[in-house]
Amino acid sequence: MIAALQDQLKYIKRDAAAGFITGCMAIPLSAGICIMSDFPIRIGLITVVFACIVGYLTSLFRKGNYVGTPGIAAGLAPALAFGVAEFGMENMPFLIFLTALMQIVVWKFNLQRHILLLVPVYLVEGLLAGIGLKIALKFFPFLYTTLQEQNEWWNIARIELIGFSLVSFILFIYLFQKYSKVSPGISYFTIMIIGVLSMFYLALPKLTIEPIPFSIQFPLPHPSFFHTDAFTGIAKMIGYAMMLGSIDVIEQVMSNAAIEKIDPLGRHCHTNNSLLAIWIANLGSSFFGGMTNLDGLAKSSTNAYAGAVTKLSNLFCAAVILGLLFFPDLLTYLPQYTLGIIMVFTGGKMIYGLRSVFDHHGKYAISLATVCGILVYKLGIFEGLLLCLLLHTLIHISIALYRKQSLKEIYNSFRTNYMDRLEKAEFRS
Repeated sequence: MIAALQDQLKYIKRDAAAGFITGCMAIPLSAGICIMSDFPIRIGLITVVFACIVGYLTSLFRKGNYVGTPGIAAGLAPALAFGVAEFGMENMPFLIFLTALMQIVVWKFNLQRHILLLVPVYLVEGLLAGIGLKIALKFFPFLYTTLQEQNEWWNIARIELIGFSLVSFILFIYLFQKYSKVSPGISYFTIMIIGVLSMFYLALPKLTIEPIPFSIQFPLPHPSFFHTDAFTGIAKMIGYAMMLGSIDVIEQVMSNAAIEKIDPLGRHCHTNNSLLAIWIANLGSSFFGGMTNLDGLAKSSTNAYAGAVTKLSNLFCAAVILGLLFFPDLLTYLPQYTLGIIMVFTGGKMIYGLRSVFDHHGKYAISLATVCGILVYKLGIFEGLLLCLLLHTLIHISIALYRKQSLKEIYNSFRTNYMDRLEKAEFRS
């Protein structure tokens, strides 16, 4: 542990600068995810601060990745919103608590390797594309919604806002494409500055942090939960927690694969150690009504390209967000259209992930991933992914039966293939 501290202190200047940039970028992104999740922005930001601290402390004795930055997960935003609608905000701490328990089991027995083998990567990309479409459509109205609606839809205020949004969006994409491999924070900083300056010239809808009280209590179901069929409700929550935990784990594994590629020192990422930080942060956040977390790729890539070398950067990221929590009025200088740009772009990137499926996995994979995205968008995350897994299984069984294979032969072939892939995965880890 002492050696780890000494190693981190060697890069403190680089980590401090990177953490500051990442913290500034994480604020509007986290606010957008909170809105999508139907969670208070203040609670979401506190979750990010807590997850950053946990991520740093666990890195001292169990190294997962080295430059990843934890935060609330965009990919789980619609799922959390559904949880709020289905179980009520008062029961979300208990749901997050159950999710953490599921992840403890996954971490303890290293089950993430099995999850990845059972759920093809291209189906995960399809799932994320469906979520990305939800996010993009949710925040698209932010690009043209004015403070006061008038009789005529096309009015001066709306035309001015659309103009600002369009120019800012084009500039954001240009800067991101140009500097994403060097310093992706530049694009976020630029549109945030433009947004703040535009507030001095236009009357625009702005972001606010609700004055939600912060309290710590044991995450138990709300008493009203037992007035109905509590057994069925608990069963549904356990099933939903398993789905949340699985998606959280899959996203973390995918993020680690990308983080390993951009690590400045080319260090190997140990996914199961990263899961340790996730479940500790999720377990802790359930005591104050927080959200699920993981090392998101947007924040992690910003952190890496901004110069971070160790997890010490997480503490500086947390410090920036903590400063905003002490002075929440600072967020009112950021207009909603700026947040709309960031979140529509985030959703678009998730949809664009289908391109890698087409490039690396072929026609069947892109077809099934597209169907998965549509089903996730129309039916929900759990239902969409489950139906696609069922369809994927039935297609393979049908092909095998067409080739005159018996059910026993099909099972033996699947088992042999699965064990071979498992051995390869264990060898790589």
